[in-house]
Amino acid sequence: MPNTIIIGGFGPGISKAVAEQFGAAGYQLALVGRSADRLAAGVAELTAKGLSAFAFPANLGDAVAVKSLVASVRKQLGPISAVHWNAYTGAAGDLMKADAAALHEALDIATVSLLTLVQEAHADLKASKGSVLITNGGLGIVDPAMDGAAVSWNAMGLALANAAKHKLASMLTKKLEADGIYVGEVMVHSLVKGTAFDSGGATLDPKTVGEKFFELHSKRATNFVNVS
Repeated sequence: MPNTIIIGGFGPGISKAVAEQFGAAGYQLALVGRSADRLAAGVAELTAKGLSAFAFPANLGDAVAVKSLVASVRKQLGPISAVHWNAYTGAAGDLMKADAAALHEALDIATVSLLTLVQEAHADLKASKGSVLITNGGLGIVDPAMDGAAVSWNAMGLALANAAKHKLASMLTKKLEADGIYVGEVMVHSLVKGTAFDSGGATLDPKTVGEKFFELHSKRATNFVNVS
């Protein structure tokens, strides 16, 4: 049976590049996100390249939906060999104005739902000695300059969520190593071309990040890298 990777938070940037890397290596691609139209377009584009891609619309901010997602992917495509978490939200941009729901949304997507996905796929990942691959952003670094940028860009919720996700990635690395499950985190420090953040000045090619994720997954030489 072919290997399967769940790509959570699929879009036109890093996650598509990851899909192309793993698809070229023979993986079945389970594309996940809220927009059925975006997923359908992604499936069409990847299929046209000879890759095996499938759409699984889901709200990745809802842990119950994540549990159902894993069951659906397993039923349709078989055991899960890898997961890539690329989901995020810009909720709670101004922490002094954000309500509890916005804060929960930011932190749930970055940590609770990611952890739920790993929990639900754990048996499969352990059996296959699989990988958990996590996209993160430089705003999550505890640094005065980064904190100032988060405040001035009104991206405080994202920065807080990224910091929590970075800690979760580190703990998962230690927790899952005994099961032979690899955890790799890429911290992105530049705007990525072709994404919602690209207003014409982005400098980072998503293919560079996709290649880095596949290198981490394949070589397992380190668990964390910065890319800019």
